[in-house]
Amino acid sequence: MKIERILEYKKVWDYIISHNLLNQYKKVKLLILSWNLKSVDFRKRRPYKTEKYYFKINKKYRAFWYIEWTTLKIFEINDHQD
Repeated sequence: MKIERILEYKKVWDYIISHNLLNQYKKVKLLILSWNLKSVDFRKRRPYKTEKYYFKINKKYRAFWYIEWTTLKIFEINDHQD
């Protein structure tokens, strides 16, 4: 798996802006593109057969994504503490 770029859905950008996560998200995005995956806690989401993953933006927020060729597509950001 090689990640060359990261794309976000419109609703993800709206969520990032509305929850004031832009600076934190940019830092995480750079870490992912530089292959520093351990620091963002890349994990596979259950059930494992769905091929969906997540990573941490900060202690409170997670971004859920899937990979399509070499593009990482983020489809949701969630507050896991709800």
